[in-house]
Amino acid sequence: MKLNYLANLARIRTMRESWRWFGPNDPVTISDIRQTGATDIVSALHHMPIGEIWTIDDIRRNQHLIESGNEKKSPLIWSVVESIPVHEDIKLGRDGCQVYIDNWSTSMENLAACDIKTICYNFMPVIDWTRTDLAYKLNTGAYALRFDQTKFAAFDLYILQRADADADYTETEISQAREAYQQMSPEESERLTNNIIAGLPGKMTDSYSLDDFKNALAQYSHIGHAELRDNLDGFLSHILPKAEKLGVKLAIHPDDPPRDMFGLPRIICTADDLDRLFAQQPSSSNGITLCVGTYGSRPDNDLPAMARRFGSRINFAHLRGVSRDKNEQRSFYEANHLDSDIDMVSVIRELLTEEHKREGRGQNAQNEIFIRPDHGHQMMDDIRKTVNPGYSGIGRLKGLAEVRGVIRALSTHI
Repeated sequence: MKLNYLANLARIRTMRESWRWFGPNDPVTISDIRQTGATDIVSALHHMPIGEIWTIDDIRRNQHLIESGNEKKSPLIWSVVESIPVHEDIKLGRDGCQVYIDNWSTSMENLAACDIKTICYNFMPVIDWTRTDLAYKLNTGAYALRFDQTKFAAFDLYILQRADADADYTETEISQAREAYQQMSPEESERLTNNIIAGLPGKMTDSYSLDDFKNALAQYSHIGHAELRDNLDGFLSHILPKAEKLGVKLAIHPDDPPRDMFGLPRIICTADDLDRLFAQQPSSSNGITLCVGTYGSRPDNDLPAMARRFGSRINFAHLRGVSRDKNEQRSFYEANHLDSDIDMVSVIRELLTEEHKREGRGQNAQNEIFIRPDHGHQMMDDIRKTVNPGYSGIGRLKGLAEVRGVIRALSTHI
């Protein structure tokens, strides 16, 4: 029985290797990406204001930038959108938010008309992925992204000075945060502020002040977990019927880090959260982005088990590793793809098994799991370059090569 299973597993197609591209201003060019061997591009219309419709003309222009050399060069296809941002009014459930839901739906329809049918999105209030260090030096000399819980608390309590923030921390944590803050130079304080609310690509602009940030947080004073889940449900109840008709697969990204922050509720953090999501919205188009590093930054998330449990719902996977601090499990840095607290080999095995199941059901290429290396180290020649945090070329290529080797080994030699 086991030999037959392995023989079948060996015949499956490898997963679709993709690469995130931030558009014409990305330091990693389309020509660079071709050299990685990836076949699919993950991109978005980053210049579009949140809430506006992505027109077919706008989509085609970006598609042309990606695919125009395919006749003579190794082809690249824009296959995955990451992301269509969800307007804050939708998350808040405000009167009048229907116009933004309709615009999101129209953008999805226009993407489908251009044969782009996998859409990653998130439902994180106010802030997107958050790190305290964008250039944390490793003992190898390379640089990684890092989240330091004490630095984060120092920002929340003493730089942002969020109202009632001390209620979210123990006396010991407050004391440690105070000490960390007092030891910061003005430059370090400014850098921490920029890292959290200004430096992350496409989320908070450089002109976003601390007062603006506090005002944005205050809008959620009446929104708890139940209200935010209701607002997500309301959004999906409008989007999913059309997604099914169009053959579009949605892939919600987990909250990063996957826990409440700044007094804001987070609702896509654990397996239980996903169970609630699918119980409420069982549509076949309602799927997930298995961001291994994000879920893995919580010690209570078992990633191989989650990959197995939600296999049929996985439309996209971010493969990266994180290493949590032994004494403070909420702190972590982005480790090598195969050398972290996550059993990446077992995760990939589960993804390959799911691919095999889909092949057996006769599903087509549109239903394959797209994978991409995520948040590589800034290393070697890239240290001397300006790069998007976490998205330098060499570090991601190293991660892709490692993941590709695991896939090849599991597919042929287990």
